[in-house]
Amino acid sequence: MMTRDASDLAHRLGRQAEAVCREYLSSGRREGRYWMVGDVRNTPGRSMFVRLIGPESGKGAAGKWADAATGEHGDLLDVIRESCGLVDFRDVADEARTFLSLPRPEPEPDRQRRPTPAPTGSSEAARRLFAMSQPITGTVAEAYLRKRGITNLHGAGSLRFHPRCYYRPDEHSPTETWPAMIASVTDLDGRITGAHRTWLSPDGDGKAPIDTPRRAMGDLLGHAVRFGVAHDVIAAGEGIETILSLRCVLPHMPMVAALSAAHLAAILFPAALRRLYIVRDDDPAGDGARDSLIERANGAGIEAIVLSPVLGDFNEDLRTFGIDALRAAVHQQLALEDVARFLALAA
Repeated sequence: MMTRDASDLAHRLGRQAEAVCREYLSSGRREGRYWMVGDVRNTPGRSMFVRLIGPESGKGAAGKWADAATGEHGDLLDVIRESCGLVDFRDVADEARTFLSLPRPEPEPDRQRRPTPAPTGSSEAARRLFAMSQPITGTVAEAYLRKRGITNLHGAGSLRFHPRCYYRPDEHSPTETWPAMIASVTDLDGRITGAHRTWLSPDGDGKAPIDTPRRAMGDLLGHAVRFGVAHDVIAAGEGIETILSLRCVLPHMPMVAALSAAHLAAILFPAALRRLYIVRDDDPAGDGARDSLIERANGAGIEAIVLSPVLGDFNEDLRTFGIDALRAAVHQQLALEDVARFLALAA
């Protein structure tokens, strides 16, 4: 049913290909038999072309498009989906019918209805985003981390990659898509309560050139991005890259990234925890989180030890001084029994 519906809508849109392009690819313009634009997300440029004249189906059909820069191709339903930032086919089809002034189909029986969209920013939306993402190995996200000096991703199953993650600067701006590193935020039982997105440049050389390349969603308070299984000793810090840098020299110590100083101060302690390493960022917010955690840990009978960077954070230390210097600096700050337990294994 969906396939026939999609085919019919695509044919109808193809008959009005130029009007569709003017509506959804307004950054482009007509050149002969084609509409030229930067990409399917309506970026200015000339690498994507949409055929405006041609048969209804088959090779050379009107409405078919291709992007010479990326190799992407598709029909005008894809244009509507990407330019409007839609996910579900039902929403794409509704938008197409609105453009074509077609009536909407009768509602499907309850037993055949698809799951309702998750509320934006909710824990369910975070779970769906993480499920749609792929393992990080061999992706732009792995390249990005390597560029930051992070080469050991042992036990990093909480990190995934999405090649085209939606980004919207604000409610009045169009939706964009960028590659993104996706991190799952979980509670003490391992249940996903939220997700963190780091949008990246397509080559993995750095973060995407957008105003807020990092955003979190879902239920975050008390929870964290987790690396390794917590036992009696864990290390807790703010940023994912800070924690991953420390794991380059302590790969077997369980660690958590709380994503901000405020959330670091509020992390929940595992029942078996006896020693907490507080991975401090060298700024006033980091000092506040440190002091709050020390007070909470002491009140719970947990030993608190602060790990301090030489510069602003441990990723900056790793990139500036190298892994051997980072290992030596961390060595001096660990409890003696943890040097043999964790640091020696990384040497």
